[in-house]
Amino acid sequence: MPPPLTLYLAAPRGFCAGVDRAIKIVEMALEKWGAPVYVRHEIVHNRYVVDGLRDKGAVFVEELDECPPDRPVIFSAHGVPKSVPQAAQARNMLYVDATCPLVSKVHIEAERHHANGLQMVMIGHAGHPETIGTMGQLPDGEVLLVETPADVAGLQVRDPERLAFITQTTLSVDDTAEVVAALKARFPAIIGPHKEDICYATTNRQEAVKAIAPRIDALLVIGAPNSSNSQRLVEVGRAKGCAYAQLVQRAAEIDWRALQGVSSVGITAGASAPEELVNEAIDAFRARYDVTVELVETAQERVEFKVPRALREPA
Repeated sequence: MPPPLTLYLAAPRGFCAGVDRAIKIVEMALEKWGAPVYVRHEIVHNRYVVDGLRDKGAVFVEELDECPPDRPVIFSAHGVPKSVPQAAQARNMLYVDATCPLVSKVHIEAERHHANGLQMVMIGHAGHPETIGTMGQLPDGEVLLVETPADVAGLQVRDPERLAFITQTTLSVDDTAEVVAALKARFPAIIGPHKEDICYATTNRQEAVKAIAPRIDALLVIGAPNSSNSQRLVEVGRAKGCAYAQLVQRAAEIDWRALQGVSSVGITAGASAPEELVNEAIDAFRARYDVTVELVETAQERVEFKVPRALREPA
C-alpha cells in the first residue's frame, strides 16, 4: 500500500498572459511566413516550450547578426534594448516584438521620466534579459541598477532631487519592498511608478505560495533555472518557513530521497512553465503515493493580451 500524501496545488500558477502571447506570436509567425522564423533569445525561459517551438521551425539565436536578413525575427517576451529594433530596421528586416506589454509599460515609464530630466534607478537582477532591455531604452548612465538595500547605500546619483525608480517585473515582492524603502529613506524626493511594476502574475504566484507554505513539508516549483519569477517562488517558499523548496524543470528531476517521510507537498509553476509539466509531476507522485490533491486558489486571472496586428492580417 503506497503511503498517503497530500499535494497542495497553488493557483494561480504557470503561464501568464505575456508568456501566452509570446508563444502565440511565434506559432502565428510560423503559420504566416513558414519556417524558419528566427527568435532572438529564448522566447520565454522554459526549455520544454523552446524545444517545442524549435520542432515547429523556430530558430533561437542570441544576437541579431546571427539572423539572415530575409527571414522574420521575433524579439523575446523579456524585451530588448532600443538598439536591437534599430539594427533590424537598418538591415530592412521583418521583425515582430513579443515584449510583454507589462514590460513595455516599464520602458514607457522610463522614457517619460527621462524626458522630464530625471535619472532612473532600476531595481533588478544584473544580466537578466529584461534588465538589459529596460536599461537599454535610455542612453548609458541614465539608468542605475540596484539589487539590494546595500546597493542603494553606494549609489552615486547626478542629483538626489531629480530621481525616479522602476523595477524588473519578476522580482520578489517582499525583497523589492525593502529596496524601495531604502531608496525612499536615502532619496526622499524619488518618484515611484503610478502602479507597481512587478507584474500581476508574479505577485499572484508568490501570494499563492505564501498561502500553501504553512501547510506543507516540501515545495516543488516547476520552472527553468534561468527563470527569474520561478527562482523567486523558491525563495518565497523558504522565506515563509518551507525548509525544503526545490526548483525542477521536469518530473524526472524530482529528488525522491529528499522527500522521504513527507506527508504534504506543495506544487506550483513559474509563469513560463506549461501546465503539462505540472500534470507530469502530479502523475509522478501518484505512481509512488496514495495522493490527495487540494487546490489552494488565492486569485483568479482573466488577463489577455492581443498579438501584434501584423500577425492578424493576411500575408
